[in-house]
Parts: sequence; C-alpha cells; structure tokens
Amino acid sequence: MRAVLCKELGGPEKLVVEEVPSPPLGEGGVRIESHAAGVNFADILLIAGQYQDRAPLPFIPGMEVGGVVREVGRGVTHLKPGDRVLASVGRGGFAEEVVTEAEIVQRIPDSMDFVTAAGFPVAYSTSHGAFLWRARLQPGETVLVLGASGGVGLTAVEIAKAMGAQIIAAAGGAEKLAIAERAGADHLIDYTREDLRERIKAITGGRGVDVVYDPVGGDAFDQSLRSIAWEGRIIVIGFAAGRIPQIPANLVLVKNIDVIGFFWGSYRRHKPHLLGESFRQLFRWFEEGKLKPHISHRVPLERVADALGLLKSRKSTGKVVITIR
Repeated sequence: MRAVLCKELGGPEKLVVEEVPSPPLGEGGVRIESHAAGVNFADILLIAGQYQDRAPLPFIPGMEVGGVVREVGRGVTHLKPGDRVLASVGRGGFAEEVVTEAEIVQRIPDSMDFVTAAGFPVAYSTSHGAFLWRARLQPGETVLVLGASGGVGLTAVEIAKAMGAQIIAAAGGAEKLAIAERAGADHLIDYTREDLRERIKAITGGRGVDVVYDPVGGDAFDQSLRSIAWEGRIIVIGFAAGRIPQIPANLVLVKNIDVIGFFWGSYRRHKPHLLGESFRQLFRWFEEGKLKPHISHRVPLERVADALGLLKSRKSTGKVVITIR
C-alpha cells in the first residue's frame, strides 16, 4: 500500500510517500480501506517530536480516516466488510489501508461522504467532549471561542450553539469571521485589529463570559482569562500560537475560575464508552443539519507536505483533508 512515512523528525518537507507492507490484522481489529484522511495541527507536532505521545521512527502520521471496512478480526461483531466508517486512529491514517481497534470505529450516516467523515472525528469529538464532560456547558451561557475559524474552533461554534449557548467568535480577519458567523456565532471579534478584552466587556455588559474555548494559547489566553465571569471556566485545548501561557493563580482565586485541561485522546484509554455516546449525538446533530463541516482544502496524498503546510501557515479554515481514493 502507499503510505506517508516520517523517517526523521522535522517539518512537513521531511515526509515521503512510499510503498509499504499492509499492516497485519489481529484479534479485535478492523482493516479499513481509506478514502480520505483528516489533517490536524497535532500531526505537525507529532512529526516534529513535540506531541504528547511520541512515536518511534519510522511511522505513518495521520489521526483520522474515512473509508470502508474490508476485513474484521476475530471477536468483532458490530462491524462487517462493506460498512462505511470513520475512525480516530492516533497515527497511521495517511495510508491506503489502516488497521485499528474495532471499538473506536464508527459507522457513518448514509448522508456523510468520506471526505467529511475523515475530517469529523477529532475536531467534533474534541469540542463536544470539552463542553459536555469538562466545562458542563449549560443552555443560555456565553461562550468565547478563540481561533473560531480553525479546525476545532469552528466545530466549537457549531456544538456550543447546538447546546444552547450564546457564541462570541474571535479570529483573525473578516473572511475567517464570516465563516464563524455562518456556523452560528452571535458576536464577532477580529483580534488582529480589536482589543479582545474591551470587546468582550462591551458585548457582555461588563459581566464577562461563562466559558472560554482556547486552542490558541499565547496572548489570547492571557486576555481571555481576564474576561471570564465569576465562576467561569476556561478550557485549554492547545497552543497554536506557539506560547504556552503561565496562569496567575490570584486571578483564578478572585473569580472562582476553573482552568480545565482537555486532551481528547486520553479518553480512548480511560473512558472509551463516552466516545461512542458522543458520536451518536454528533451524528444526530449532523443529520438534523446543525453540524455542517467546513472543508477548506482537499489535497491528494502525494502532496501531504502542502496539506500540513496549510495548517502551519494558518492559510486554511475549518479542515484540510487528504484524498486517497
């Protein structure tokens, strides 16, 4: 099979596409014929050796796929060859075939195509889990979404809206904010030309926001922390800005703020049953038209470096998906 290989740590330009043996199928496993693979910022960190989980070299990056089940291992009863599925695989997704544990493979709705499916698992599950399991978002609360036009940020706008929240979307530039507005944002902040704290104060009448969803870090985190309402929460998703912020404990104390970390991948190990429940709800919202995944770029497997470069340079909105078949 064709696959993208990371043979040495570094940037996207280090990746190569080669023929490699198909992975073996063991008990409880599923072989998926991949049609498309989602691209995530975590892939950039993984190939640079900067991700939470380090992979031994050489390895195949790629954390999510959409495709067709071609073979199931012994003991697998809920899936069969021919099923249209998606899966979040951790790594190995940038290849023509993927073998993974059956318990993390989900059948997709008939109305969902493979490109949409490939870009669905990580971003939507991250936002849903962050709001439901960790922040315990309530209808009527106000949510600030940073990086609101990005892969996870845009899904946060849609999901928080589906959960009954009021959304303040912050992003860089009118074009990106227009995408967030179409996804359901009630208020928009361009933090390349507006003061984030002052705009939040004006929008909320000085009260502040109940929940901050932050995949950005850096200066945006610092300003958002000071814009949280009493007993508000800030969810730490990632650090796309590059700087991991330091949290002044006095601010957390004075406003009774919850600083919440959320690493979706850890739920595969600790509470895998929650993932299935989450996907069932997400698929219901998708079929109801409440979730409309935005794919800004479709890039063939041979141009994997270009696909990752779009994320690294922040030239994409929503998801970038690699097409395989």
